[in-house]
Amino acid sequence: MRFWANLLGYQLVWFSAVIGAGRGLAWPGVTAALVFIGAQLTFSREWQSDLRLALAALLCGCLLDGALSGLGWSVYAAGAWPAPHWILGLWAAFALTLNHSLAYLRPRPWVACVFGAIGGPMAYWGAARGWQAVQFDAPAWRATAALAVGWALILPALTTRAWRWHREAT
Repeated sequence: MRFWANLLGYQLVWFSAVIGAGRGLAWPGVTAALVFIGAQLTFSREWQSDLRLALAALLCGCLLDGALSGLGWSVYAAGAWPAPHWILGLWAAFALTLNHSLAYLRPRPWVACVFGAIGGPMAYWGAARGWQAVQFDAPAWRATAALAVGWALILPALTTRAWRWHREAT
């Protein structure tokens, strides 16, 4: 049951964030992320690891999305600098899946690398095409390539940390 609550809870955060941002509102995504994070930390057996992962992911989000925004390669709806609050909420909420619904990635950094390189840009393009939550400056391949490389590096780093912190806790 916890697996499904984590998986579906994150998906609700994602949809709240991108639909809200597409309408020019940051608060739906931020609120959904805070509720999800609060619930996860309350009921998690690994709340300390989860909290560390969320903070690490926030830093990664500031760096990756802040760089894309700063370079002018992406424009986020309901944005702020270095990265909009709604997307930072997504980063923190996503990190809380790494000890739960995406725990199978922890001991598999190469799988996490491929998953990040493909899934990261796909999520951004879904937000762009479906709800106009982000726009990519032409040529869009630059931002897509940067997202693929960024997520291919960040996701294995986060899953490796999750694995180490999980092993320390048990």
